[in-house]
Amino acid sequence: MTKSEQTREFIIEKSAPIFNRKGYAGTSMADLLEATGLTKGAIYGNFENKDEVALEVFRYNIAGIKKRLKDSITHKDTASGKLRAFAGYYRTNWKSIAERGGCPFLNASVEADDNLPFLRTEVQKSIKNWAQMLSDIIEEGIQNKEFTHKINAMDYAYEIIALVEGGMMLSKIYDNPKYLFSAFSRIQVIMDQEMKR
Repeated sequence: MTKSEQTREFIIEKSAPIFNRKGYAGTSMADLLEATGLTKGAIYGNFENKDEVALEVFRYNIAGIKKRLKDSITHKDTASGKLRAFAGYYRTNWKSIAERGGCPFLNASVEADDNLPFLRTEVQKSIKNWAQMLSDIIEEGIQNKEFTHKINAMDYAYEIIALVEGGMMLSKIYDNPKYLFSAFSRIQVIMDQEMKR
């Protein structure tokens, strides 16, 4: 990496938790200067504007959570095992996710929908990719005869996302994991009663 690329990556890494906790509107240039220890000129020498920083930070935050999710399901042999591992990742890490400001998918979705049209398309693309990952697992389960062929994999993928994100939101706001765990229980019911062959 060139020095410029290293500096750019450093800015993204240091800015990522701030944007996730405070949001785009709540993150000031002073926050970025304090987090990075750089000058305003150094930041704008690597990024055109705050929008570009926010976009790259969102990509960075999403790449991190996707990697951790993939790592949690990689060694599972069955589709149902992968879906349980997916839920297990959130069950185990919900507190640390909340302490980092919450799920970047949810945070960016709310803010992009209301105030940040430049980020909206990127958020939609990331959620679609997330849904595709889950849909592929469900399709694998259909092919392996774990799940019935009568289900629509993509519909269930989005339902699982909605349950997890809703559970994360409620658990974060109330500082109580019971809402997220209730969502996991519902996912298990879906797997056992609606998806099972």
